[in-house]
Amino acid sequence: MASMFGFAGARTTPFVLATVDALGGAAAQEAIALIGGQVTTHVALEEAADAFAALPAPAPAPVVVLDLEGANDELAHAVVGSVAALAQARAWRSIVAMSVAQIDLVVAALGDTIDGVQLLCAPDQAEWIGALAVASARGGDAVRAGDEDRERFARLNAEIARIAEMLAQLGERDGGGRAEERRMTFAAPPPEANVTAGTVRDVLRARRLRDRFFGSGLFEDPAWDMLLDLFAARLEGGRVSVSSLCIAAAVAPTTALRWIGKLTAARLLDRAPDPDDRRRAFVGLTDDAAGAMHRYVAALVEARLPLV
Repeated sequence: MASMFGFAGARTTPFVLATVDALGGAAAQEAIALIGGQVTTHVALEEAADAFAALPAPAPAPVVVLDLEGANDELAHAVVGSVAALAQARAWRSIVAMSVAQIDLVVAALGDTIDGVQLLCAPDQAEWIGALAVASARGGDAVRAGDEDRERFARLNAEIARIAEMLAQLGERDGGGRAEERRMTFAAPPPEANVTAGTVRDVLRARRLRDRFFGSGLFEDPAWDMLLDLFAARLEGGRVSVSSLCIAAAVAPTTALRWIGKLTAARLLDRAPDPDDRRRAFVGLTDDAAGAMHRYVAALVEARLPLV
């Protein structure tokens, strides 16, 4: 198939593909062809670890693509963990495409290697093309995030800046604004910041209610929705799975997974495997993030502003 897009990186990058069997992965293969790339190796998932380990060291390095469609949980968990470790060791870029039902097992299998993997959940053709184009870009990280991601990052940064400014103003008003008073600490929140999980859940319900009247997609704020959901869970003493948090984000699962990665890199979230089921992973606020949430609520109380 002739390329419709002709990405320069794709034309020189080898793609190695693993699917449930050697005949699968039609969507991935079509997207690779559309960007001008070529699949140089295509194997069944159960053979992927050995087959990829036996590959020579090509230049440029290949992009490893795992398409888990149709794979059972044990196979998917095993191949993702082994191939991701191999890709990390050889500095290969990698993409893992999964179903919604496979989110937890994939995140659990990736462990600390997750930061170097592009995750796609039930991807459409546009998501396949975008991920493959980014992965094949020279240097791996040379392509910036798309316009949609840049806009979301800008909104998150603006919100963080607004909260920081509010805390700084309150600190200056209450005691000279010493820097140590504004740092993240492990101290308990002041009494006036006594927020309940029910209050936070009500905020989340109110945020979802907007979609009923204005339609979905207008008020997407996945980072804050996830922080609120995890804050409520922490107040309840509960645990949140990665798949559950993706639902709370109220965006496409692929987008939610990308945000979980960004928030984890920002040290706001911690991921941990389920000790009772190695195929499931939990995510929660770090102590610093929880402290920041408490202080944010305290700042709102002080300023007589609602939690939104």
